[in-house]
Amino acid sequence: MRRVGAIAAALLMAGAVAAAEIPQAERRSGYDFMKPDTKAMQDEDTANPGMLWVLDGEALWKRKPGTANKACADCHDDARTSMKGVAARYPALDKATGRPVDLEQRINSCRSNHQQATPLPFESRELLALTAFVARQSQGVRIETGADPQLAPFIAKGRELYMQRQGQLNLGCANCHDDNWDKRLAGSAITQGHPTGYPLYRLEWQSLGSLQRRLRACITGIRAQAYDYGAPELVELELYLMSRARGMPMEAPAVRP
Repeated sequence: MRRVGAIAAALLMAGAVAAAEIPQAERRSGYDFMKPDTKAMQDEDTANPGMLWVLDGEALWKRKPGTANKACADCHDDARTSMKGVAARYPALDKATGRPVDLEQRINSCRSNHQQATPLPFESRELLALTAFVARQSQGVRIETGADPQLAPFIAKGRELYMQRQGQLNLGCANCHDDNWDKRLAGSAITQGHPTGYPLYRLEWQSLGSLQRRLRACITGIRAQAYDYGAPELVELELYLMSRARGMPMEAPAVRP
């Protein structure tokens, strides 16, 4: 509660906010705002805690969990080749529903439709591990999310939510990440909010977590009602955030404070 109050105070001290988008040339990864010791943890695979989930995901990639007796590898073979660049394009349009889905939802769709297996719960270690393993194959690949013109109306909805003030503190995402980035809040840097490293290991969580977990925490922090995991609003917000990070390199699994 003290930290939430500090957010409100910091934004009030900053004065009126214009909610202007950050110019493309000035967009920076959250990595750029980290201290040297946290950067070193992300950069070294043997020190990056997120790599434990990647190793678990590699084992799950070869496992046959459902009645179809198929592993991910049976369809997609070597993930280093078949999954390279995939995470850099999500959320993507799902042709069956006509709506965007994020990478976690795509993995669960494959489990249900192709492996005849039960979908994995959001934030479960297994789902995070598979997502981290797939995302790892795109490390260094430039983000391409949002290139499909059919996604335009969903990106617009995500942007609207990003700009929308809500909750008891009457704040939107843009009030922190567009208008006050590179300032400090309770000793932590305010970043631009580009999701280049998810799923990532957050020192505050002492665990790996998804982008939706982070979004829900922010929404709760402004004292608004958080959307359920997998809600269309969260996927649209993910889509907008990834589309505005287009051209930035993937870092998953990243490490953040």
